[in-house]
Amino acid sequence: MLAGFAAYGNSLGGPFVFDDVPAIMGNPSIRQLGSLGAVLAPELDGGLTVSGRPLVNLSLALNHALGGEAVRGYHLFNLLVHLLAGLTLFGIARRTLQQRRLAPRFGAAALPMGWAVAVIWLLHPLQTESVTYVVQRAESLMGLCYLLTLYAFVRSVDSARPDAWLFLSFVACLVGMAAKEVMVTAPLVVLLYDRTFVGGTFREAWGRRGRYYLGLAGTWLLLAWLVAGTTGRGGTAGFGTVVGPWSYLLTQCQAIMHYLRLCLWPHPLVFDYGTATVGRLGEVWPQAFLLVTLAAGTGVALVRRPVWGFVGAWFFLILAPSSSVVPVASQTMAEHRMYLPLAAVVLVAVAGLHAWVGRRGLLVCGALAVALGAATFWRNADYHSELVLWADTVAKRPNNGRAHNNLGKVIFAAGRPAEALAHYAEAIRLQPTAPEPHYNLGLALARLQRPAESIAHYEEALRLQPDYPDAQNNLGNALLAVGRLADAGNCYEIALRSRPGWAEAHSNLANVRLVQGLPAEAIRHGEEAVRLDPRFAEARLNLGNALAQARRLPEALGQYEEALRLKPDDADAANNLGNVLAELGRLPEAITRYEQALRLRPDYADAHRNLAAVLAHLGRLPEAGTHLSAYVQLRPDDQAARAELARLQTLARP
Repeated sequence: MLAGFAAYGNSLGGPFVFDDVPAIMGNPSIRQLGSLGAVLAPELDGGLTVSGRPLVNLSLALNHALGGEAVRGYHLFNLLVHLLAGLTLFGIARRTLQQRRLAPRFGAAALPMGWAVAVIWLLHPLQTESVTYVVQRAESLMGLCYLLTLYAFVRSVDSARPDAWLFLSFVACLVGMAAKEVMVTAPLVVLLYDRTFVGGTFREAWGRRGRYYLGLAGTWLLLAWLVAGTTGRGGTAGFGTVVGPWSYLLTQCQAIMHYLRLCLWPHPLVFDYGTATVGRLGEVWPQAFLLVTLAAGTGVALVRRPVWGFVGAWFFLILAPSSSVVPVASQTMAEHRMYLPLAAVVLVAVAGLHAWVGRRGLLVCGALAVALGAATFWRNADYHSELVLWADTVAKRPNNGRAHNNLGKVIFAAGRPAEALAHYAEAIRLQPTAPEPHYNLGLALARLQRPAESIAHYEEALRLQPDYPDAQNNLGNALLAVGRLADAGNCYEIALRSRPGWAEAHSNLANVRLVQGLPAEAIRHGEEAVRLDPRFAEARLNLGNALAQARRLPEALGQYEEALRLKPDDADAANNLGNVLAELGRLPEAITRYEQALRLRPDYADAHRNLAAVLAHLGRLPEAGTHLSAYVQLRPDDQAARAELARLQTLARP
């Protein structure tokens, strides 16, 4: 436990990354802990990590109830789950080494060997993705339930109350089915353990505990119902995806041998391997040959050397749901899939050391644990920053289009849109049929004041994915920027048909209708935007503009004031508030707001012009001339302003 805290202590402050964002920050169901039904059966996109996994969603809801979106609590929960899983593995390893098949050779060393297995498994840096990446608690929660299912069975063997332990094993298995689909193999592994270490044969195991195994098999019904509810994880998993079973199997030949290498030498670790697949056997025949050899050896060992056969079966059975012929198109390789299979590799290594050097092997295991813990601590540092994490991923997997896209998003969010362009372009080159890089490239071009180019990429994103409300909304923004008002309005309306309760699209449509001279429609959409999101400052601003044009000045005043309260650095809100105050005859207050707008944006031409008009009205001609002169410098083509400036300068002369 202390070693685990030491290795993962620096992981507690890492931000939410990648799938954490939709699963936590964009998941309204976890804010409804009082409505348990909504938490356990959220209406979410089936492709999210929490979809069809009510235990995972419930754990996030508990975190949110205790600490909102403060990330430390989420990381601490992940770490505690991992530590409990390590303790459970320790119990399984120690008690297994004391079983009659192994006791003559390992029984006397069961305690230190069990410790070695658990601590190496706990500290191995291959586990960081399952522990430090918050949403991958799906893997560690499933792993804990899987281990508890087996541990409770092991305890039942020599207990005075075996039925109580068997019931706990059943409950752990049932709960685990609500965590992740990999749990499907747990009943098979328990039966195989019984045959190998307890009953001696499948007939004996079934004869003694047939009802128990029927109960474990019954938990598959819950899993089947949950899987059916995600419709193939939103089309990203199962035989109906864009990846075929044969191609996926070939990819897994490469993946599994890569995982085994990482067990022995955990470098380089990669956060996201992308969606690349292998198309021909010739590309991976050495890995395929080795994998078939290992699998065949496991099959032979199950008959002739059941203990080693069980270890091999543990590895292959747990990997089978995600790393066989059933495609997972969204992630063809992922390090978190080795969370439980790693235990088999560690057990073989510890047993081999014990057989080779006896108790001195514990010293080697201790040194290995320290080295692995240090590597884990070092790897966790990459999770301290999204920029570092995605830059590291791109450096290690330069052909990963998704990594380039996400690195571009992080750079864009940091206020460097020009730098993000290259990563979006590379993502498009690597994944020409993916709509998101086109959408993100459109955002960056729009930020760089290149709306015509951004329109082309928004339209391409929509061609690739017609139901893409974000792209529709931002296409509307770009069309508005080039003066195509009717087209912009159509885009906002299409976006609202896909996402009716979207405050931003209502607010944008209000802005278009106002420019089109339809203040009544503008007010209707503006009021709906404010109703949907009362804290949306831009919606308040647009509604204020519509109310001002309709001459409902007191109401407009209230909206501008609220917009400025919500967003104190909004120069437009300050300027427009000044305009309403001026029309209401509250000139000193108007001057204050114009000056506020100019402090926020010194080159704000309209604020200079408006302030000059009020100052001139009050007879403060030199000050008015100063601001009008600033306006003319910013808008040199405004001949009326030039004439007004000349008049003011004449009047101001002594």
